[in-house]
Parts: sequence; C-alpha cells; structure tokens
Amino acid sequence: MKYKPHDYQKFAVDFIETHPEAAVLLECGLGKTSITLTALNDLMFDKFEVRKVLIIAPIRVCKNSWAAEIAKWDHLEGLNYSLVLGSREQRLAALRQKADLYIINRENVQWLIESSGMPFDFDMVVIDELSSFKNHQSKRFKALRKVRPFVKRIVGLTGTPCSNGLMDLWAQFRLLDKGERLGKRIGQYRDAYFTPDWNGFTYTPRKGAEKEIYGKIADI
Repeated sequence: MKYKPHDYQKFAVDFIETHPEAAVLLECGLGKTSITLTALNDLMFDKFEVRKVLIIAPIRVCKNSWAAEIAKWDHLEGLNYSLVLGSREQRLAALRQKADLYIINRENVQWLIESSGMPFDFDMVVIDELSSFKNHQSKRFKALRKVRPFVKRIVGLTGTPCSNGLMDLWAQFRLLDKGERLGKRIGQYRDAYFTPDWNGFTYTPRKGAEKEIYGKIADI
C-alpha cells in the first residue's frame, strides 16, 4: 500500500529525523508506528545516519503492530527485522540474525543488556510505550540507563506520558536526554518542581510547575 501521510505525520517524521532525542506523544490510532518506521527508513537508507535499531515494545505490539506495519507499506519493503522473542535460545538466534531492526519486548530489556552476552551495538533505540519506563526504580529503566550513553539516537512513543501525574515524566525524559532538561537525579526534579506532603512520601506539584516542566521538554 502506498503511504500517504497526513500533515501531522509528515511533521512527526521530520521531527524524528532532525532530533536525535525525540518524544512523539500521540494518541492511539494516529500512526506512531508508521511515522517511526518511515523516519527509520529515511535515516538508514537515504541519510545513512543509522545502522542498527533496537525497538522495545509490549510483547503483543512486537508480534502484531511492528511486523504488520512493515509489511503493509510499499516504501518499507527494504527494511529487514528480527523478532527477539521466545525462549533464551530463540532470542539469541534472533539477535544473531542480520537485520536492520531488532524488536524485543520490554520485559527482556534487562536480559538483553545484562545477561544475553551479546554486545549492545545499537546506534538507535525506539521505545514504544515510553510510559512503561516511568518507574526510575525498575530494572528495565536502570538497565537501559546504563547503555544510554552509547546510543546516538532515541525515540520515545506514547499517548500517556503522565497518566499518574507529572512525577512520571522524570524517568522517561532521563532516558531520552540523559537528564539534561529535568535533572540527572529524581531528587533534583522533586526539589525543583514539587512540595512534599506532611508524611514526606507524597509530592504535590508547586504552582506553575506544569508549565515550567513542559517548557523544559518542549524542544524534544
């Protein structure tokens, strides 16, 4: 099928291509996958800026959405992918295959980085459902943070960046920009934009915090 993107999709494709760190915050059904694949195709085969891409997604999305979108659009016929799913042996075999895109479920991110024994030589990472990395104490966040300095380009996709409040944003953008905009440590972020409640365990955004936070991250 011929890809005929809407204006907002063209804008998003260009944004990914011109921003090494990008957050694409679009609601479900607005074409985040096709947008990203179009940008990846351009970056790999037109601009030659990207060589090997890791795509992290929920397992059903790995199996269904990404492979289906690649097969659907004519302009993506040159993209080769490998699904890094299944048993340990199956995942290792998938990582050894020669491909442009390696698609893995988020539950196996820590395994890939810390236990697979395979080199983490991806020069671009796509996190489909960026909000699944909102917990700065999770193992997947900590593992990905370790290798983030070696990744040249990163894209986060989600329609729900802060479903539980503004505190959710810190970990997501810490992965995207390595702490440049919201601080390298969660404590910096809390102190700058939140007031602790009486028990010291919950935090309330101070007046004007939302506008300041979104202003800080607006450029990416």
